Amino acid sequence: MARPLRADARRNYDAIVQAAVEEVGSRGATASLEDIAKRAGVGSATLHRHFPTRNLLLQAVFADGIAALAARASDLAQKRDAGSALRTWLSELAAYSASTRGLADTLDLSAGIDADPDMHTCEILLLGAATTLRDAAASAGAIRRDVGAYDLLSLVNAISLEARNHTDPDAFATRLLDLAFDGISR
Repeated sequence: MARPLRADARRNYDAIVQAAVEEVGSRGATASLEDIAKRAGVGSATLHRHFPTRNLLLQAVFADGIAALAARASDLAQKRDAGSALRTWLSELAAYSASTRGLADTLDLSAGIDADPDMHTCEILLLGAATTLRDAAASAGAIRRDVGAYDLLSLVNAISLEARNHTDPDAFATRLLDLAFDGISR
């Protein structure tokens, strides 16, 4: 179990994450780590002490949005029919992923989940939300049973990668997802 950060270390951590949010927002997930450190007012070694890999930093950048999407999945599961809940959530995930400029690149679900068991990663949250909604939709007969949660997340990633190059990524992602969802629906 990790010890709580000292106040100065916590300030540095928060400054790095905020700087990364800004840099990723303007430059995408390939934003320079050196530029992030400068914007945060810390040295490169401080950045790497908090975030040994780019992926861990990007997970911190995307963590709040992904947590909100996971909570939204739970809310949708309780308030909508299963097929509609899944479709709405996938559309929201695709729009978020396309507009965050790099989430789809960052979350390589085929590479597996982080080895650190204490780390609640974006992948874990997304997979849990997708599995819950997928299982309910399959049980309700809203989608084909052979469509898995990884299939759905991979589909959204592919759509998001394409959508980010369009002038209105949210609308384009939603359109492609609607076309794909029609193909997996019963």
